[in-house]
Amino acid sequence: MLLGGLCSATSLTDFTALSNQGHETPPTTAYFCMQKSGPESGRVDVSEPASISFGIAERYATAVFEIVKENDAIERLETGLTDLSNALADSADMRDLITSPVYSRDVQAQAIAKIAKQMGLQPVLKNVLGLMAEKRRLFVLPQLIEQLTAMVAAEKGEVTANVVSAKALTKTQSEKLSKTLAARVGKEVKINATVDEALIGGLVVKVGSKMIDTSIASKLDSLQNAMKEVG
Repeated sequence: MLLGGLCSATSLTDFTALSNQGHETPPTTAYFCMQKSGPESGRVDVSEPASISFGIAERYATAVFEIVKENDAIERLETGLTDLSNALADSADMRDLITSPVYSRDVQAQAIAKIAKQMGLQPVLKNVLGLMAEKRRLFVLPQLIEQLTAMVAAEKGEVTANVVSAKALTKTQSEKLSKTLAARVGKEVKINATVDEALIGGLVVKVGSKMIDTSIASKLDSLQNAMKEVG
């Protein structure tokens, strides 16, 4: 079945309650020792349209950012987002954890709690990840990171470039791309990088409403469409 109550509102009160230090319970299952759930745990279809994922992530992001601003903890949030983004880019296991329906709700919650603890994430970020696991919404984590990163950048007067590549960018590549884009937009550019192996090679870069797609997959699609027209 699809996620129940997928579009229900998420209140700021939920996050405020979850921001208490004492909420977390130390997990007993390590991330790399996860057991996949059986039929009794129930399976959830997490393949939702991008617009729905964006809407879910937007509500979480707005609530988290308001709490972080109130506590003057934006810099720590930025560090946590970078760590989460890098983990998703580097670890196929973590990407599988947040998207695969074969992991039970409890296993997802324990695993993401373990990861958050290892990263030293601030309480509000730890607890929103736990809430997302509880609600079976960890699949929107990339969109949550993207939106919170954009909010942080806007607060600092920066521009965020969302970059998707077939392989994780190196630090040198990320810095060079940031400088190149900054020269074009006239502002400091923060790179929010994610990985999509389906691109095969190249990059998809989105800055605001502008998108540059240099991926091999896109070029192959264009070639295939051209061949259809010829045929």
